[in-house]
Amino acid sequence: MFGLLKKFKDGFAKTVSAIASKTAAIFGQKPIDASSLETLEEALYTADFGVETTGEILAEIKAAYKRDKALQGQQAAAIGAAVLKRVLAGSEGRLDLAVRGVGAPTVIAMIGVNGSGKTTTSAKLAWRMKQEGRSVTLAACDTFRAAAVEQLKSWATRLEIDLVASHTGADAAAVAFDAWQAAKSRGKDFLIVDTAGRLHTKGNLMEELAKIRRVLQKNDPTAPQHRWLVVDGSLGSNSIEQARVFHQSFGLTGLIVTKLDGTSRGGALVGIWRQLRIPIYFIGLGEQPEDLQPFSAESYAQAVFGLG
Repeated sequence: MFGLLKKFKDGFAKTVSAIASKTAAIFGQKPIDASSLETLEEALYTADFGVETTGEILAEIKAAYKRDKALQGQQAAAIGAAVLKRVLAGSEGRLDLAVRGVGAPTVIAMIGVNGSGKTTTSAKLAWRMKQEGRSVTLAACDTFRAAAVEQLKSWATRLEIDLVASHTGADAAAVAFDAWQAAKSRGKDFLIVDTAGRLHTKGNLMEELAKIRRVLQKNDPTAPQHRWLVVDGSLGSNSIEQARVFHQSFGLTGLIVTKLDGTSRGGALVGIWRQLRIPIYFIGLGEQPEDLQPFSAESYAQAVFGLG
């Protein structure tokens, strides 16, 4: 756990800084005061923790402060982390890597807009599964973005992951169909489908995603077993609306939040969980394959408040 917590703390350096730089008194060893509580409130809003979560954190710290005017900064931070962990109870997605035993791959459809890190995250997820002893095929179904297919090819080559791809502009659903067939014939445990991130209109994009699902279900009526949204953590509260739109159209089963190592707005994933109850499976804390880390509510809460 120590190594994982350090990874979270390092990756969340800017999020922690956004709070701690304004609340040195709170995270220090001296008692807090009313002024530092106001500064904490501002910092939590700036980091996109939202009205509800910010209110709950402040209410508990203020209650403790009312009981003990000598409340130390580290004590206040521990209270804040405990509230955040409680808010996120049940949010940790855990992928069952057991083989289904039906002679067909488990399909994970990776969904998200261009720029979210969806393609690189698909490759990193495949690498993580490979490291854990599972066989994986990647499907390059973002055929509408000129660089997406080549980008996934590059990652697959580098990480030695099986890939099914076609040319830019090819029919994405046809690629998904072929990839499923290939994964089944090669005895792969998982098929990870990198879907389109943008088309001419939102309606076109949603129809394309629906088409991929229909085609996959011709092979396996239960596919895709997982439909995960990849969101850019730097979008802040805007990612909540993005998640809502995709959830309404595609019935999301999981969330991956990327680019949390380079943003001071790391609180938005709390809002997505509170409003939509979509479990968070992984977070992206850097560029390397190992920087895709399983989400831990405890490590997240402690990192945000500079504990551990």
